[in-house]
Amino acid sequence: MHKVHDLTAEGASLERELALIKVAGSGDHRAETLRPADAFRAQIVDASVESFVFEVTGKPAKIDSFIALMQPLGLVEVVRTGLAAISRGPQGM
Repeated sequence: MHKVHDLTAEGASLERELALIKVAGSGDHRAETLRPADAFRAQIVDASVESFVFEVTGKPAKIDSFIALMQPLGLVEVVRTGLAAISRGPQGM
């Protein structure tokens, strides 16, 4: 059985999104890419000599900000899940 709830109308909820972000770069450019990734708590899920794939989770605004920072550093590709949400408190749906 499936249920659909509008959590925005039902009270407090938690919302998160997942993004995989590919950034190309080599040499000193790689270190430039890692600094903001560390600040955003992005996880490296794949690394090669020429690129990284980062996993970032959080609110959509956080992911948007991370993508904006990666743009001038060699952003190649972005894949996003969209929002996942759950209500706060002990009750289930």
